[in-house]
Amino acid sequence: MLMARLKVSLRSFLEDTRGLITVETVLSMPLLFWAMTATFDFFEIHRYKSVREKGTFTIADMISRETRAGGLTSIYLDNAKILFDEITNDDGVNQIRVSVVKYSDHKKEYSIAWSQVRGTGPLVPLTDGDVKNAHASLPDVNHGEEVILVESTSSYQPLFNVGLDDVTIGTRVFSAIRFTAQVCYEGVCGLQK
Repeated sequence: MLMARLKVSLRSFLEDTRGLITVETVLSMPLLFWAMTATFDFFEIHRYKSVREKGTFTIADMISRETRAGGLTSIYLDNAKILFDEITNDDGVNQIRVSVVKYSDHKKEYSIAWSQVRGTGPLVPLTDGDVKNAHASLPDVNHGEEVILVESTSSYQPLFNVGLDDVTIGTRVFSAIRFTAQVCYEGVCGLQK
Protein backbone atom coordinates (compact mmCIF):
# COMPACT_ATOMS: atom_id res chain seq x y z
CA MET A 1 0.00 0.00 0.00
CA LEU A 2 2.75 2.40 0.89
CA MET A 3 4.69 1.39 -2.22
CA ALA A 4 1.62 1.92 -4.39
CA ARG A 5 1.14 5.45 -3.00
CA LEU A 6 4.85 6.16 -3.48
CA LYS A 7 4.68 4.98 -7.09
CA VAL A 8 1.61 7.12 -7.78
CA SER A 9 3.23 10.17 -6.14
CA LEU A 10 6.48 9.66 -8.04
CA ARG A 11 4.63 9.21 -11.37
CA SER A 12 2.55 12.31 -10.65
CA PHE A 13 5.72 14.29 -9.86
CA LEU A 14 7.45 13.15 -13.05
CA GLU A 15 4.45 13.98 -15.24
CA ASP A 16 3.85 17.38 -13.66
CA THR A 17 5.09 20.21 -15.94
CA ARG A 18 4.24 23.17 -13.74
CA GLY A 19 7.36 25.32 -13.08
CA LEU A 20 9.35 23.57 -15.78
CA ILE A 21 10.23 26.78 -17.65
CA THR A 22 11.51 28.40 -14.45
CA VAL A 23 13.75 25.43 -13.69
CA GLU A 24 15.08 25.32 -17.26
CA THR A 25 15.76 29.05 -17.19
CA VAL A 26 17.61 28.85 -13.89
CA LEU A 27 19.75 26.02 -15.26
CA SER A 28 20.39 27.37 -18.76
CA MET A 29 20.81 31.14 -18.26
CA PRO A 30 24.26 30.98 -16.59
CA LEU A 31 25.48 28.65 -19.34
CA LEU A 32 24.01 30.89 -22.05
CA PHE A 33 25.58 33.99 -20.46
CA TRP A 34 28.98 32.24 -20.23
CA ALA A 35 28.73 31.15 -23.90
CA MET A 36 27.92 34.71 -25.03
CA THR A 37 30.82 36.26 -23.11
CA ALA A 38 33.24 33.51 -24.17
CA THR A 39 32.22 34.00 -27.82
CA PHE A 40 32.86 37.72 -27.47
CA ASP A 41 36.31 37.11 -25.96
CA PHE A 42 37.27 34.57 -28.64
CA PHE A 43 36.17 36.98 -31.37
CA GLU A 44 38.10 39.79 -29.68
CA ILE A 45 41.29 37.67 -29.56
CA HIS A 46 41.06 37.08 -33.31
CA ARG A 47 40.39 40.76 -33.98
CA TYR A 48 43.30 41.70 -31.73
CA LYS A 49 45.62 39.35 -33.64
CA SER A 50 44.39 40.56 -37.03
CA VAL A 51 45.05 44.20 -36.17
CA ARG A 52 48.58 43.35 -34.98
CA GLU A 53 49.27 41.44 -38.17
CA LYS A 54 48.19 44.44 -40.23
CA GLY A 55 50.39 46.74 -38.16
CA THR A 56 53.37 44.40 -38.53
CA PHE A 57 52.83 44.12 -42.29
CA THR A 58 52.66 47.92 -42.52
CA ILE A 59 55.98 48.37 -40.69
CA ALA A 60 57.67 45.70 -42.84
CA ASP A 61 56.34 47.25 -46.05
CA MET A 62 57.37 50.73 -44.94
CA ILE A 63 60.95 49.63 -44.19
CA SER A 64 61.22 47.58 -47.40
CA ARG A 65 60.62 50.76 -49.44
CA GLU A 66 63.34 52.83 -47.73
CA THR A 67 66.12 54.24 -49.91
CA ARG A 68 67.96 56.52 -47.44
CA ALA A 69 71.69 56.60 -48.05
CA GLY A 70 72.57 56.52 -44.33
CA GLY A 71 69.90 53.95 -43.53
CA LEU A 72 67.24 54.00 -40.88
CA THR A 73 67.73 55.99 -37.70
CA SER A 74 66.77 55.42 -34.10
CA ILE A 75 64.11 58.11 -34.47
CA TYR A 76 62.70 56.31 -37.52
CA LEU A 77 62.27 53.07 -35.55
CA ASP A 78 60.84 54.96 -32.54
CA ASN A 79 58.26 56.47 -34.88
CA ALA A 80 57.61 53.06 -36.47
CA LYS A 81 56.70 51.78 -32.98
CA ILE A 82 54.41 54.79 -32.47
CA LEU A 83 52.77 54.03 -35.83
CA PHE A 84 52.32 50.39 -34.79
CA ASP A 85 50.63 51.55 -31.56
CA GLU A 86 48.35 53.87 -33.55
CA ILE A 87 47.38 51.13 -36.00
CA THR A 88 46.63 48.69 -33.20
CA ASN A 89 44.71 51.44 -31.38
CA ASP A 90 45.54 50.35 -27.87
CA ASP A 91 47.65 51.58 -25.01
CA GLY A 92 48.76 48.10 -24.02
CA VAL A 93 52.26 46.73 -23.90
CA ASN A 94 53.38 46.30 -27.52
CA GLN A 95 56.86 45.48 -28.73
CA ILE A 96 58.41 45.30 -32.19
CA ARG A 97 61.71 43.87 -33.37
CA VAL A 98 63.13 44.83 -36.75
CA SER A 99 66.00 42.75 -38.11
CA VAL A 100 67.78 42.36 -41.42
CA VAL A 101 68.80 38.75 -42.04
CA LYS A 102 71.38 37.77 -44.64
CA TYR A 103 72.05 34.34 -46.16
CA SER A 104 75.45 32.94 -47.13
CA ASP A 105 75.29 30.12 -49.66
CA HIS A 106 78.95 29.27 -49.04
CA LYS A 107 78.42 28.63 -45.32
CA LYS A 108 74.79 27.48 -45.72
CA GLU A 109 73.79 29.70 -42.81
CA TYR A 110 72.04 32.93 -41.95
CA SER A 111 73.48 35.95 -40.17
CA ILE A 112 72.15 39.20 -38.77
CA ALA A 113 73.07 42.45 -40.50
CA TRP A 114 71.39 44.41 -37.68
CA SER A 115 68.53 43.98 -35.22
CA GLN A 116 66.68 46.57 -33.12
CA VAL A 117 63.85 46.32 -30.57
CA ARG A 118 61.33 48.98 -29.58
CA GLY A 119 58.90 48.75 -26.66
CA THR A 120 59.00 46.65 -23.52
CA GLY A 121 58.49 42.91 -23.47
CA PRO A 122 60.22 39.60 -24.06
CA LEU A 123 61.88 40.42 -27.41
CA VAL A 124 65.62 41.11 -27.52
CA PRO A 125 67.78 41.93 -30.56
CA LEU A 126 68.58 38.85 -32.63
CA THR A 127 72.15 37.62 -32.87
CA ASP A 128 73.94 35.49 -35.46
CA GLY A 129 73.60 32.51 -33.11
CA ASP A 130 69.80 32.93 -33.03
CA VAL A 131 69.44 32.63 -36.81
CA LYS A 132 72.56 30.76 -37.90
CA ASN A 133 70.81 27.47 -38.67
CA ALA A 134 67.17 28.61 -38.58
CA HIS A 135 66.39 27.15 -42.01
CA ALA A 136 62.96 25.95 -40.88
CA SER A 137 61.78 29.37 -39.70
CA LEU A 138 63.47 31.68 -42.23
CA PRO A 139 62.68 31.94 -45.94
CA ASP A 140 64.86 30.47 -48.67
CA VAL A 141 66.86 33.29 -50.26
CA ASN A 142 69.77 33.52 -52.68
CA HIS A 143 73.40 33.93 -51.66
CA GLY A 144 74.04 37.39 -50.22
CA GLU A 145 70.37 38.34 -50.30
CA GLU A 146 68.95 40.16 -47.30
CA VAL A 147 65.42 39.95 -46.00
CA ILE A 148 63.66 42.19 -43.49
CA LEU A 149 62.13 40.41 -40.51
CA VAL A 150 59.61 42.38 -38.44
CA GLU A 151 58.19 40.75 -35.33
CA SER A 152 55.65 42.08 -32.87
CA THR A 153 54.37 40.84 -29.56
CA SER A 154 51.46 41.99 -27.43
CA SER A 155 49.49 40.64 -24.50
CA TYR A 156 45.70 40.37 -24.69
CA GLN A 157 43.82 40.52 -21.41
CA PRO A 158 40.34 38.96 -21.68
CA LEU A 159 37.48 41.30 -20.85
CA PHE A 160 35.47 38.60 -19.07
CA ASN A 161 36.47 35.84 -16.69
CA VAL A 162 35.53 32.85 -18.85
CA GLY A 163 38.53 30.69 -18.03
CA LEU A 164 41.09 32.37 -20.31
CA ASP A 165 44.41 33.64 -19.04
CA ASP A 166 46.27 36.51 -20.69
CA VAL A 167 47.06 35.55 -24.29
CA THR A 168 50.39 36.53 -25.87
CA ILE A 169 49.95 37.45 -29.52
CA GLY A 170 53.09 37.23 -31.66
CA THR A 171 53.45 38.06 -35.34
CA ARG A 172 56.36 37.53 -37.79
CA VAL A 173 56.54 39.12 -41.22
CA PHE A 174 59.27 38.80 -43.84
CA SER A 175 59.71 41.33 -46.59
CA ALA A 176 62.16 41.61 -49.44
CA ILE A 177 64.15 44.82 -49.81
CA ARG A 178 62.59 46.58 -52.77
CA PHE A 179 64.48 49.60 -54.07
CA THR A 180 68.05 49.28 -52.75
CA ALA A 181 70.58 46.52 -52.23
CA GLN A 182 70.58 46.92 -48.43
CA VAL A 183 68.60 48.57 -45.66
CA CYS A 184 71.07 49.93 -43.12
CA TYR A 185 70.56 51.12 -39.56
CA GLU A 186 72.51 54.27 -38.66
CA GLY A 187 75.24 53.36 -41.14
CA VAL A 188 75.42 49.70 -40.07
CA CYS A 189 74.72 47.54 -43.10
CA GLY A 190 76.15 44.29 -41.89
CA LEU A 191 79.41 42.67 -42.73
CA GLN A 192 80.04 41.41 -46.21
CA LYS A 193 79.87 37.65 -45.68
